[in-house]
Amino acid sequence: MLILIAEDDLVSRRALEVTLSKWGHQVQAVVDGATAWEVLQGDNAPKMAILDWMMPKMDGIELCRRVRAEPRSEMTYMILLTAKGTREDVIAGLGGGADDYLIKPFNREELKARVQVGIRVVNLQSRLAQRVRDLEVALSRVKQLQGLLPICSYCKKIRNDGNYWQQIDAYFADHADAQFSHGICPGCYEAVVQPQLRRHIEAGNSDAGEGA
Repeated sequence: MLILIAEDDLVSRRALEVTLSKWGHQVQAVVDGATAWEVLQGDNAPKMAILDWMMPKMDGIELCRRVRAEPRSEMTYMILLTAKGTREDVIAGLGGGADDYLIKPFNREELKARVQVGIRVVNLQSRLAQRVRDLEVALSRVKQLQGLLPICSYCKKIRNDGNYWQQIDAYFADHADAQFSHGICPGCYEAVVQPQLRRHIEAGNSDAGEGA
């Protein structure tokens, strides 16, 4: 996973870069909150960010608030990294929009555990977002088949939006994913098919009699 690191302290930034890279993650590192904000506004923005609380130009709390205020189809999981460790600080960080909180100097195993939690949340959010998109597509297709459909009383063709009459199977093929398999119902078999068969048989017998 691509993870953004926003940390102005060189030692902490390098430690995070090396550690996350060893765990197989791609890392994009910046040194201030304003640059981090620009990265998170991009089309391929990282879905996880580790943000220092105290940074030049924009601190981590303000960055979290801005990200949360933006309408997004998928979330950015944000871990706030700071030396502040009081209960009030934790509440302020989470209240500002951070998803998790990590105190400096960070423990590698604790960092790994919190990153893994973030990955699970991001993956779940991505699956839910895809499910919502699928449902929206399905709903749009259902809406296409709602309302009043003009249908011929004799041939049962349906008039489409272009004032063109289509066979019902062709109309549904254009407006839904349904496919038709053709058959003959019992009523039509008795009313249409059987009389045709009888006429065919009678015509055959008549031809045979004349030939004799």
